[in-house]
Amino acid sequence: MSKSSPLVGKRIVLGGGGGIAAYKVVELMRRMVDAGAFVSPVLTRASLRFVGRTTFSALGSEPARISLWDGSDPIPHTRLGQLADAIVLAPATADLIARYAAGIADDLLTTTLLASKAPVVVVAAMHTEMWQHPSVVENVATLRRRGVVVIEPEAGRLAGGDIGVGRLAETDVIVQVVETLFEVSTKNLLANKSVLVTAGGTREPIDPVRYIGNRSSGKQGIAFARAAAELGARVNLISTVPVFDSAGINVVPVESAQEMFDVVSNLAVSCDLVVMAAAVADFRSANVSPVKIKKRHGAPEIRLEPTPDILAHLGATKRPGQVLVGFAAETGDLEIEARRKLKDKNADFIVANNVLEEDAGFAVDTNRVTLFYGESEVALGHSDKRDIAEKVLRYVAEYAKNTGAWQE
Repeated sequence: MSKSSPLVGKRIVLGGGGGIAAYKVVELMRRMVDAGAFVSPVLTRASLRFVGRTTFSALGSEPARISLWDGSDPIPHTRLGQLADAIVLAPATADLIARYAAGIADDLLTTTLLASKAPVVVVAAMHTEMWQHPSVVENVATLRRRGVVVIEPEAGRLAGGDIGVGRLAETDVIVQVVETLFEVSTKNLLANKSVLVTAGGTREPIDPVRYIGNRSSGKQGIAFARAAAELGARVNLISTVPVFDSAGINVVPVESAQEMFDVVSNLAVSCDLVVMAAAVADFRSANVSPVKIKKRHGAPEIRLEPTPDILAHLGATKRPGQVLVGFAAETGDLEIEARRKLKDKNADFIVANNVLEEDAGFAVDTNRVTLFYGESEVALGHSDKRDIAEKVLRYVAEYAKNTGAWQE
């Protein structure tokens, strides 16, 4: 079973120095974004001599920043520094290391470093003679005394054909070091939290035999319930489909949207987190036949009426400290519908996916979703539904921590 990275939901400032190894940092940025981090590229002007700004903007989580003066934010270094969960300097040249050690703040990157209390990882890369120079050795020692994590350069072929110590460390090594900054026990991530999850598609009766329904199998909702339980939460799962292997989960079976509304409304009041993964029918028959409708009597006229909007009700009655996660199963413009639902339903997160994509959506074990929250969106990639669930729950836990929603 795959596990999500500790980088999920973390905000990382990637500071690019002006060295030939800058081209390798593009792959580092892509890897951290793919792992679920929100990466803000902050570049020195020297770095642009090696890799263009457009490349970093295209692959980062937001456009690359270079100057204190090139945006509408009057204090960008303060915003970047305060929001950062970590700052990674790569490649960290002799010049950049010296300026950081001396406390010089003469560009956006160095001012951000001084405006942050986040852990810093310095990934050094330079020619062998420079790495071994006494001034660089002393500056590195100074940073280490201050608690900065320094990844030393590796030996190998350098620019110009020389062989020696100075190469940027391999991407896998850097990612692993950054991940260790955030490793937490997954058993305790949702400890002492009460979580309510809904799963499956509702069935709205036409007569005692037939119903209006949808293709939802409930697999994603059940994956959320199991993931939340494994992360230490007390879980109530309101499901329209049978649930097997439900150890540690209180399963409440329901069938219709009204039944789900009644149960969820009652239980959600005391929950820290509500995950509305169920595919609730939007309409039901207003005239349910008490007996089976016979074909020989001709096609019946079915008048439809709206079902209760459970997500909207939860958003309207959401208590302080409660986090609400909604879902958007779409066949068209994912972002427009997800952001509309995020606003209209007063949700904190919307998990959106295109149900027409292969190996994603209904009745399969994998999914491909995009997570929308605030002004941000994160594509979580194609993965099994258990992994998708854990990634989303990590984002939720990080959000609750940053906003103080779950303060004891």
